[in-house]
Amino acid sequence: MGSKLYRLFEYLYLVAAAFFAYETVVHWNTARNQAYLYLFFVVIAIFMFFFKRSFRKKMNNRK
Repeated sequence: MGSKLYRLFEYLYLVAAAFFAYETVVHWNTARNQAYLYLFFVVIAIFMFFFKRSFRKKMNNRK
């Protein structure tokens, strides 16, 4: 059960990245500073997806 929950949270980071990417495109011409902030969140969410995935795989290999 725990592994499935961790995997769900991994993909929620991708959903968040897609949402912030959409917000970046929407606000690019009107509020450029806000668009940069959303772009930063996209990068962080993608990083967290790969970090959490590698951490979960390491934990599964230990078991």
